[in-house]
Amino acid sequence: MQKIICLFFVFTDWLKKTNLIFNWCLLLSFFPTVSLPFPPVSFLFASIFPHLSFFPFLSVPTQLHTDMDRNDGRTKYVLRGEGAGSVFVIDEKTGNIHVTKPLDREEKDEYRLIATATDRQTDRALEPSSQFIIRVQDINDNPPVFDEGPYSATVPEMANIGTSIIQVTATDADDPTYGNSAKLVYTLVQGQQYFSVDPQTGILRTAVPDMDRETQDQYLVVLQAKDMGGHLGGLSGTTTVTVRLTDVNDNPPRFTQSMWSFSVSELAIPGAEIGRISAMDADLGENAKLDYTILEGESGDTFNITGLNQEAVITLNKAVDYESRSSYSFSVEVLNPIVDPRFLRRGPFKDRASIRVAVLDADEPPRFSRARYHMDVSENCPPACTVGRVSAVDPDTENRVPIKSRSSDPEALFRITPETGLITTAMELDREREHWHNITVIATQRDNPSQVSRVLVAIETLDLNDNAPELDRQYNTAMCDSSSIGQVVQVLRAIDRDEGGNDSTVYFSIPPESSAALNFSIQPLSRSSSSTLTLYVPLVLRDGTSGLTSTGTVTVSVCPCLKGGARQSTLPSPGLSTAALLAILACVATLLGKYLIAHKA
Repeated sequence: MQKIICLFFVFTDWLKKTNLIFNWCLLLSFFPTVSLPFPPVSFLFASIFPHLSFFPFLSVPTQLHTDMDRNDGRTKYVLRGEGAGSVFVIDEKTGNIHVTKPLDREEKDEYRLIATATDRQTDRALEPSSQFIIRVQDINDNPPVFDEGPYSATVPEMANIGTSIIQVTATDADDPTYGNSAKLVYTLVQGQQYFSVDPQTGILRTAVPDMDRETQDQYLVVLQAKDMGGHLGGLSGTTTVTVRLTDVNDNPPRFTQSMWSFSVSELAIPGAEIGRISAMDADLGENAKLDYTILEGESGDTFNITGLNQEAVITLNKAVDYESRSSYSFSVEVLNPIVDPRFLRRGPFKDRASIRVAVLDADEPPRFSRARYHMDVSENCPPACTVGRVSAVDPDTENRVPIKSRSSDPEALFRITPETGLITTAMELDREREHWHNITVIATQRDNPSQVSRVLVAIETLDLNDNAPELDRQYNTAMCDSSSIGQVVQVLRAIDRDEGGNDSTVYFSIPPESSAALNFSIQPLSRSSSSTLTLYVPLVLRDGTSGLTSTGTVTVSVCPCLKGGARQSTLPSPGLSTAALLAILACVATLLGKYLIAHKA
């Protein structure tokens, strides 16, 4: 049989007006003695709560007694076993058992002891020894402990109410099978406004649906585990949970201002930076990624935009001209490429801003009316013949700019009038000598000579039919002295140096007034003669289109021929002439005479 008797003590400090409450419980358990030859006797067990340890050691008397004890002092009681003499002591005269110090069930929950009654004089056992067990009944002397704390957990911002975050677990060293000493209940000490905890499982959950990371990204939650089912008198332990909110794409991007104004010089080259704009997105990582776009508008493809995180750079895509257009206005858009449909109610996840770019006027070099000029002039045109005209203006004032010819005309074939840009010839040109002439024309501003422009002028010399046909080479031919009349001696070819002149018909003739025409005949030569007769035949060549004529000469050698038409060789016979031999002998004699005189001396 077991019975618990609890007393409550209230200590009042009248000066500080505070109360200190203690409770003291006495647990009485009665166990029948097992196999005890003594008369039936019960053992009294007592425990005390640790916070009452300031009381003197509790002595709970339990008496061992045997019928052979005549109360004459001859009976001696002896206790042996676990804790005997240290935890438990026995009065050897009366058999009363005492507890010498508080017991801790968590250290040892039972003790096995042996009791013996002996004769004090002979030290003999009066009866056989009896063995018994003292079990230590649990009291609530251990608070709950969070072995894995403190904790850290994450939960997405804007999570729904009841979203599970983390489960915390506490342990209690008290006996879970006895009473409520180890029955734990979880509660929140801090963080009740945003979180809730399941009292039985320790699962921490969200209590509100609108926790915004951009407002507060971290919370410190304090949880308590209390034993005794959470009732008064239970012990408790606490732990902390650091809850961090992870980001979701719940914030649309917004430009930091609705309009930007920039300027760019008309001399800026493509790729030059115009300016930078910025947009803000309170989210993080991929949720804060931004794409920038120039919307269709007045700018066309004049500008580019490149995103750099939450900043974008506007650059020049092609050159601008102040005189053509002094400003540009267009719109840009920024958006999130990744959108969470749960938050579309917060508005479109994009924004627009206006951009104005002013083009700054610059002192530009003169501008020619063309990027390249092509002109032509006929050959043989007399000096001062007009070739063409170039013109350049100041882009800033649209006034004509004086120009001059660069020294790319080394032969000084052309002249240019600075005020008018008129190009004329300085001398006659010959197409057959040079077909094309390339000169560079320079335009310079009067008030700023450093502003210079250049343009290429290609001048083509047009052909005139001013060249008579002529023999394509010098002809030297031979014929036999026995050739018959009408025999072909040589086929002649003529050329015309004018453009297309070779397509014209050329007429060949021997001038009738030429003596060669009157005297040209083949006379029979002596068969014994090996000499060659050379005849020079004059020719007249006439262009069938223009009528221009030229003359030429064909050299005809008339040679003796062998029978059958083969020409006889006319090479001289080998050997030296008599005069040559005499000269050689005279030289040899002179040298020999000088040699002999030198040796005699």
